[in-house]
Amino acid sequence: MATVVVLLLPILFACLFTPLSHASPSILSEWSAPKPRHSQLLRSAIQRQTSDKKQAELWMPLADQGWKPCVEHDTPSTLPENSKGYIQVFLDGGLNQQRMGICDAVAVAKILNATLVIPYLEVNPVWQDSSTFMDIFDVDHFINVLKDEVSIVKDLPDEFFWSTREYYATAIRATRIKTAPVHASANWYIDNVLPVLKSYGIAAIAPFSHRLAFDNVPKDVQRLRCKVNFQALVFVPRIRELGDALVNRLRYPPGENEAVRTKYFKDVSDAKRKQGSGKFVVLHLRFDKDMAAHSACDFGGGKAEKLALAKYRQVIWQGRVLNSQFTDEELRNQGRCPLTPEEIGLLLAALGFDNCTRLYLASHKVYGGEARISTLRGLFPLMENKKSLASSEERAGIKGKASLLAAVDYYVSMHSDIFISASPGNMHNAMVGHRTYQNRKTIRPNMALLGQLFLNKSLTWPEFQESVVEGHQNRQGQIRLRKSEQSIYTYPAPDCMCNA
Repeated sequence: MATVVVLLLPILFACLFTPLSHASPSILSEWSAPKPRHSQLLRSAIQRQTSDKKQAELWMPLADQGWKPCVEHDTPSTLPENSKGYIQVFLDGGLNQQRMGICDAVAVAKILNATLVIPYLEVNPVWQDSSTFMDIFDVDHFINVLKDEVSIVKDLPDEFFWSTREYYATAIRATRIKTAPVHASANWYIDNVLPVLKSYGIAAIAPFSHRLAFDNVPKDVQRLRCKVNFQALVFVPRIRELGDALVNRLRYPPGENEAVRTKYFKDVSDAKRKQGSGKFVVLHLRFDKDMAAHSACDFGGGKAEKLALAKYRQVIWQGRVLNSQFTDEELRNQGRCPLTPEEIGLLLAALGFDNCTRLYLASHKVYGGEARISTLRGLFPLMENKKSLASSEERAGIKGKASLLAAVDYYVSMHSDIFISASPGNMHNAMVGHRTYQNRKTIRPNMALLGQLFLNKSLTWPEFQESVVEGHQNRQGQIRLRKSEQSIYTYPAPDCMCNA
C-alpha cells in the first residue's frame, strides 16, 4: 500500500495547480482507502505514458457514419378532430425509466387517438424525491413540439377532478387499467383500453413502465417515440443553466495558469497537453448499495462487506436474487459484475486517458464513499462532480432531489466529448441511444472481457492494455442497428434515423 501511495505523489502534484484543486483528496485520505484489488495493474497505470497520436485518436469526434436523425412523418401530421378521451399514466422508477415511460405514454395516446394528461411521476421509495414533470421538464416546450402529433393537457378538466392517484389507491376502479402486460402490443391497447375510454371518457394506466412493445409498432408511432425522447423532452431552464455552468467550468477552469502548470510538465510535450485541452469525459459510476447487493459479486470488502450485502439482499428481495446461485468467478466471466471505481479507472487508463484528463463523475451515491473512490481519483486527479464544480447556493435548488440531480448529470453527459458508464442500466441505455442519435462518442465497456481480465492476477500491464484496446475498438459510438425486442431508446437506428 505504501508503494502505491508513493507512486501517487507525482500525480497529485502534476496536474493540480488550478483553483479547482479541491477536486483532489489530501494525501492523508489516500491512507484511509481500502487496499486495491489490482495492485500490480494499478502500479503500472500510475506510471503510464500515452503517445501524442493516441491522445489525438481518443479525443477525435466520431466521423460521419452515414446516418442522420429522421423523426418527421413522410407526410405532414395533423390531429384528428375528436379525441376518444383522456389518458393518465403513473410512472415509477428513476428519471431515465420515467423518461422512457413518458415517450411510451405519448405513443399510446397516438395509437388510441386520445388526449394525454401530463404524466404523474411517482415518489421513488428509495430516493424519496417528489419532483413533478414540470419541476424537471419544460412542459410548454413539450406540448408545443408535439402539438401536431398528440393532444396534451397539463390538467384534467373539472368533470374528472376525482381521477387522482389517491382515488385509484383506495379501491378497484373501472377506469383504472392495471393489467397491461410488459411490452404490450399496439393492438392490446386498442382492444383493452379503447373500450374504457369510450365508456368513461378517461383511462388511468398503472403500472405503466415498459408497457409498450418495440416491435410491430407502426412506423409513425416509432418515430414519434424518438421525437418525444430527443426533441420534446427538454429540461427546465434552471437545470440547463446549471448544466451549462458546469460544462463551461470543465472546459475552461476559471483562473487556470498555464505558466504555473507548464513547470510541472517538463517531460510532456506541448502537443500532447493540448490534445485534451478544453475537453472532458463523463463517467457514470453506478455503484450504489442496491447494485452491489443485487449483483451478488465480491468487491473485496472482506467478510463484513459480504455479510452486510447478504443481509441487504434478504431484507430488500427476501434473498431472491438470481445471481446468488453463481460464484463470483462465474459472474465475472459472464460480465455480470459492475465495475468498481478502481476497475473503471484501470479501463480508462488502458484506453489511453492520462492523469490530466478532466473527468466528471455522474453518480448518485457510491457504495463505500470516498474510500471506494480514492483509487480512481488517484488515477484521475482532475475528477470533478456537481459538488466540486458548483457552489452551495447554485446547488440549493436541487439538493436532496434525486431526479433533479440526475437531470443535471444527464445534461452534462450529453454535452461531454466522451461518455462512459461503469455498468449497464437505464442511464447507460439512455446515453447510448441519445448520443447515437447525435453521433457522439460513447464507450461501452466490454463487461465479459473485463471480468475475465480482472480475474487474471498474473496479467502484465502491456497485456492488459493490449486486450482492452483491442476489445473496445468497435465499442466507441459506432452505429448498431436495433434488433428484435431491443429498445428503440438505446438503438434508435434504423427506426428513427435515415441512412443518408
